Amino acid sequence: MQEILKKLQELTGKKHIQLTERGNKSIKLILDLANQLEKTTVLIPDQGGWMTYKKYPKKFNLEIKEVKTKQGLLDLKDLEKKADKNSILLTCSMPGYFAVDNTKKIKEICGNKNCLFVNDASGSIGTDAAKTGDLVFASFGKWKPINLKYGGFIATNSDEFYEKFDASYFEETMYDDLKKKFEELPKRLNEFKKTRKQILDDLQSFEIIHKDKDGINVIVKFDDKEVKQRIIDYCKENKLEYTECPRYIRVNEPALSIEVKRL
Repeated sequence: MQEILKKLQELTGKKHIQLTERGNKSIKLILDLANQLEKTTVLIPDQGGWMTYKKYPKKFNLEIKEVKTKQGLLDLKDLEKKADKNSILLTCSMPGYFAVDNTKKIKEICGNKNCLFVNDASGSIGTDAAKTGDLVFASFGKWKPINLKYGGFIATNSDEFYEKFDASYFEETMYDDLKKKFEELPKRLNEFKKTRKQILDDLQSFEIIHKDKDGINVIVKFDDKEVKQRIIDYCKENKLEYTECPRYIRVNEPALSIEVKRL
């Protein structure tokens, strides 16, 4: 247990770690904390987020406001306009698993506005982007960088927040498997990086969203059936899974998301 906590402290840069049975459970605990802190509003990205971002705040009687993005990356001016002392920002540091956001600037804006910055690091775990935020959480679910297919965590440096968290459950029999997944993470991230680079090289004549950003998935835009089919044929030829957009959890425009994270 202590080895697991120490590793998550290293990955997040936070001193307090709470394991949970699901990433979605982590979100619920954080929203409960928001209520305890008398926050009233949850800011979420208008695309590139997770499905429960739009559902769970309502269960906690919290208002939802969308922050504009530039194809998943937060519009910092809109964030500055909407963030305040009554809000929390719930956002992915690697929206849609395809581009790392400017977490340092986001932290600065949220700090100036007394807005709680909640960093969903499910995609960015293992990078510096996973170390920024008042609260960091992630899922260990299927097709995640840490793909235990069970559980998640919350991390914070705040003694107050940690003490306010409700109790959560994590199956002790999964500890050894989780430690193995930690050991495999650097190799897994390197495989993602190599595959992404190959795809970017192969599809350089196509319009790829945020191709100059670090990421895992590759999202390729199409404007007609012929272009779409060429991308599909490439995926089939190279045994790459893909999903079709528009989708809130990727981008809100016609594109194919090549799901490198499913390797």
